[in-house]
Amino acid sequence: MKSFKHRLLMTILLWIGVLLAGLFVVIGQLFPIYAETHDKMQVWLFLFLIFLVAMLFSAIIGYRIIQVQALPIENVTETALELAKGNYRARAFEYSNASTVELSSTINILARNLQEITSVREMEQERLKTLIENMGSALIMIDRQGGITLVNRSFMTEFQLSSEDIEGKFYKEIRIPHVLERFIEHVFMTENSARNQLEFKQGISTKHIDVYGAPVLGEHEQWLGIVIVSHDITELKRLEQIRKDFVANVSHELRTPVTSIKGFTETLLDGAYKDPETTLSFLEIIEKESLRLEMLVKDLLELSKVEQAGFQVDAMPTDLETLIERAGELVERKLEDKNIELKLELEPVIVQGDPNRLVQVMMNLLINAITYSPAKTVITVRLYKKGDEGIIEVEDQGIGIEASEIDRLFERFYRVDRARSRNSGGTGLGLSIVKHLIEAHHGKVEVASEVGVGTTFTIYLPLAK
Repeated sequence: MKSFKHRLLMTILLWIGVLLAGLFVVIGQLFPIYAETHDKMQVWLFLFLIFLVAMLFSAIIGYRIIQVQALPIENVTETALELAKGNYRARAFEYSNASTVELSSTINILARNLQEITSVREMEQERLKTLIENMGSALIMIDRQGGITLVNRSFMTEFQLSSEDIEGKFYKEIRIPHVLERFIEHVFMTENSARNQLEFKQGISTKHIDVYGAPVLGEHEQWLGIVIVSHDITELKRLEQIRKDFVANVSHELRTPVTSIKGFTETLLDGAYKDPETTLSFLEIIEKESLRLEMLVKDLLELSKVEQAGFQVDAMPTDLETLIERAGELVERKLEDKNIELKLELEPVIVQGDPNRLVQVMMNLLINAITYSPAKTVITVRLYKKGDEGIIEVEDQGIGIEASEIDRLFERFYRVDRARSRNSGGTGLGLSIVKHLIEAHHGKVEVASEVGVGTTFTIYLPLAK
């Protein structure tokens, strides 16, 4: 801008110089007439001084013109350059000169509009970024060459990736399941939206995802790439399977006693009732199956109650030592029947809990230990404090549990040894009830087991305050 200012000044001075030179020529034509009556040297000196004064005066006038006319243009130009660099806070000085005030005002209006548009755009981008980063579904955008342009935190967490694994990479270069890679290729080839449910192994577990892919189109239907959105439905699949298993197990568990009762009743009606000994035997079986059916319905109702949302226990300071001793007395007959010793290693511990529910928990754990322990073994119950928790350990010397079965141990109707559990009168719901009751106490239950050695159930409950 300074060169423009200098050029303008030089142009003005050149034009003034030309005019003065022309005037000097005209005067020079009249000089012979004037010189006849005056000293020539003085005349030339006088003319030269007049020329210098005129040039100096012209320079001052020209500089003033430049200050008035060129400076606002220079300021507007500098402001426009700042706007071009992205500095939308820049403003031009609005001079009082009528010829440039409109230009300065216009450039300032443009700057304010650009600043507002940029602020709105930045706010929208921040909202979009926050939405993408915090959405529950995993998202990845891939350009038309296969390069990754955007991923969110859920995608990296779901597929165990880091920023270094993704930055500047193509989708074929990152560690994603093969089935997902094939799905991406399908969307690329068809250039149409697609949806599918995919299953793949992640470590030792199986994961299920619901995945949706669609092309990304720009202006004039220009194909820019694709976007893939996936949602983890592993838990939904697991719950769906549990529901199916529950229906199948309930049907099976109910059918067995009902079939027995129906069969023996029909036999009695067909004439077996005439033999008193046979009648008594059949009635005992019918009573046993009826009790089993009653226990199953009772456990189902109990489980349904504790699984309801908002279920709460009547918590109060509870002496676990006394409570465990009471539970031991209630299962004493079952211990004697199998000649199993109950060993108690108890310390005084007061927890915040519901005494009746905790007795139910201990009864279920002790009966479970008795059921799966051979005769002449020992069941050990330990009670102690650690930190702000009371800890109960129920250790048996039973058949043990395979590592692959431990995760399913608290499922409804799941049995490690179905024949032994059913013959003992168990419903397969006890441990599921235990888990829900302990969680209602804001505690947790853990299992450690070794096949052929035994199993230890550990319960953690918060101490009373």
